[in-house]
Amino acid sequence: MKKTATAKGRAKTAMDSVKIARDAKRPHVRDFIAGVCSDFEELHGDRLVNDDRAMVAGFGTIGRFKALILGHNKGSSVEENVESNFGMVNPDGYRKAMRLAKLAERFGNPVVTFVDTPGAYPGREAEERGQAEAIAKSLEFFSDLETPVVVVITGEGGSGGALAIAVGDEILMMENAVYSVISPEGCAGILWRDGAKAPEAAEALKITAKDLLALKVVDKVVKEPAGGAHKNPSAAIAAVKKAILDSLERLAKVPAAELVEKRYAKLRAYGNFY
Repeated sequence: MKKTATAKGRAKTAMDSVKIARDAKRPHVRDFIAGVCSDFEELHGDRLVNDDRAMVAGFGTIGRFKALILGHNKGSSVEENVESNFGMVNPDGYRKAMRLAKLAERFGNPVVTFVDTPGAYPGREAEERGQAEAIAKSLEFFSDLETPVVVVITGEGGSGGALAIAVGDEILMMENAVYSVISPEGCAGILWRDGAKAPEAAEALKITAKDLLALKVVDKVVKEPAGGAHKNPSAAIAAVKKAILDSLERLAKVPAAELVEKRYAKLRAYGNFY
């Protein structure tokens, strides 16, 4: 794989992308909402347990489209990091997303999701409230949703926690984002029992935007400013907004039944390389 040069002159590696994707100064979901939407009304709760702050959800206006916005919230301060559980969603968050997506379908509004999470929360209380079932149900739900769904992978796309809101008609991925079934450190620990081999694991996992575009896991890579989105957040957000609007304009012309059929086929084709 041809690698791009870094500011230091060496070839850019997959682990470089992982580090940029995790940068604390990288735009988070609320930054994207503020820059992409002209208005936004956040909604809360799954109507069963509570309101998961790791999942931001609400209706906003993007260009001429009124859309449901969903996104993992890592937080941009220590206090928000803790409140939002560093973007690791509980079952309540996925159920909140599905509840509001059903509302969007009812009124013919498209759905735009922002993916940025190390993974779903693995704690005991999450498992007790049905974490695996919530993720599985979300996959089924979004594969059959009769309204356009645009997904933007903005930072880390970690495992089922990311995939739960990443089933869409068009999958956009920022240039330095990553998307994988497991973190490089986790993979290295399982395969070699050595976390120091994370860079090797990152290369083998094919987690970069360039790799995933070639594998047809994502549909478009959104170019970032030199050095990464954290170097010029406003320019990065503007590029994402343009890409989202382009996707919404295309998808608005496709009948709902055709959207569902193609989306399901896209999901089923993951992992088919022949």
